[in-house]
Amino acid sequence: MNTSGLVRLAEAGQPAGFGHDVWWIVLIKVVAAFVLLLLLTLFAVVFERKVIGAFQVRPGPNRKARGFGWLQSLFDGLKLAFKEEIIPALADKPVYFIAPVISGAVAFISFAVIPIGAQVSLFGHTTMLQVGDVPVAVLVVLAASSMAVYGTVLAGWASGTSWPLLGGMRAAAQMISYEVAMGLSMVAVFMTAHSMSTSEIVNGQIKTWYFIPLLPSFIIYFISALGEGNRTPFDLPEGESELTGGYLTEYSSFKFAMFYLAEYIAMVTISALCVTLFFGGWRAPWPISLWDGANSGWITIVWFLAKTIIFMGVLVWIRATLPRVRYDQLMSLGWKVLMPVNLVWILILAGLRLTARNYDQTRWLVLAGIVVTLLLLVLLWPEKEKDEKTQAKRRVDTGVGGYPTPPVDLVVPPNPHLKRIEAQREAATVGAPSGTSESPGAAGGSGSAGTGSAGTSGKEE
Repeated sequence: MNTSGLVRLAEAGQPAGFGHDVWWIVLIKVVAAFVLLLLLTLFAVVFERKVIGAFQVRPGPNRKARGFGWLQSLFDGLKLAFKEEIIPALADKPVYFIAPVISGAVAFISFAVIPIGAQVSLFGHTTMLQVGDVPVAVLVVLAASSMAVYGTVLAGWASGTSWPLLGGMRAAAQMISYEVAMGLSMVAVFMTAHSMSTSEIVNGQIKTWYFIPLLPSFIIYFISALGEGNRTPFDLPEGESELTGGYLTEYSSFKFAMFYLAEYIAMVTISALCVTLFFGGWRAPWPISLWDGANSGWITIVWFLAKTIIFMGVLVWIRATLPRVRYDQLMSLGWKVLMPVNLVWILILAGLRLTARNYDQTRWLVLAGIVVTLLLLVLLWPEKEKDEKTQAKRRVDTGVGGYPTPPVDLVVPPNPHLKRIEAQREAATVGAPSGTSESPGAAGGSGSAGTGSAGTSGKEE
């Protein structure tokens, strides 16, 4: 096959509007996406600190940028770049160096296939506001998130100490578990849009955003994305109350900044992908969509960024509200709740697609979504009977009212070890010769000797 045939074959597999840009247009879009991610990351750091500060009734960052603090994250990044780097003596240095690079690089790759706007004219050339798109673009995002596991696991293993290793193992099990649930939540979107291309998914939401008929998929995606991105309440790989700092414990300076950057880029990507899959992407919300020019041109970037920032705010809200869960609760939620509900929902959706071709599918989808959502809430709701059994078992095990915290009026029993030591000392004192027991008193004077003799005779009696 000649070169022109290969070009035609490559263009045939491209979604509409892609594969025709000149090289410098592609370069401009790559640089623009890179800069946009950096700016959103700088914004996300300060935004999170300010929102959490508002939840905790404190000002948050308020020194840089004339008292508003919006440049605080920029100065923090510069500070981290020039801080002293401390490398553990037992670290595997090549792997120790490459781990943060992997995490930072794959975080940027995921954003390349997300459309941030409609078709525009750039320097006389018509192009899409998206770096690139392929027929399996969503799978590219899943592949990049799978690669992020390597950065976390290698960071924990290469540090050479126990806490990072435990954090890395936690991260591996958690990311793999929740990535399966997140991937299954996207299957319903593929079935509805008849495509895995992100641009085609956005085009399929002209009339109805997918979060309405696919509500269970949206809920499962959002919960799974929290686990996949190590966000609260699923931030166990970094559990500072248990693992000091998890896989980040032995990292400092610029390498720590790379992990920090990757975490917040993942936060932006999670929100942007959620907007793309379930909330119309760059399309304007109603009633703004009634305006003819709302879904065309450069203004579509505004709608996309507004939706993304709203979801970033929800992630921050969750961090400020919910406590960290236990690890067994984390794994149980992923494998025993999200996975089964996801599979049931996919089967229901496939059945509706086959049986309701001649009917109004939206009505049946909404009805099925409500049923599966109720099923999900029932599985997530705590079981009272099970809790009572657990409390009864704790009463038997601890004897302090069902909780491991001791009550205020707890009578502490004597330590048997100390009791044995006191008995040995008393036996040694009774069995000692009278001259030995009197000698300390004799050395201290007659009065002391008399006291010592009285004490000795009293004990003998």
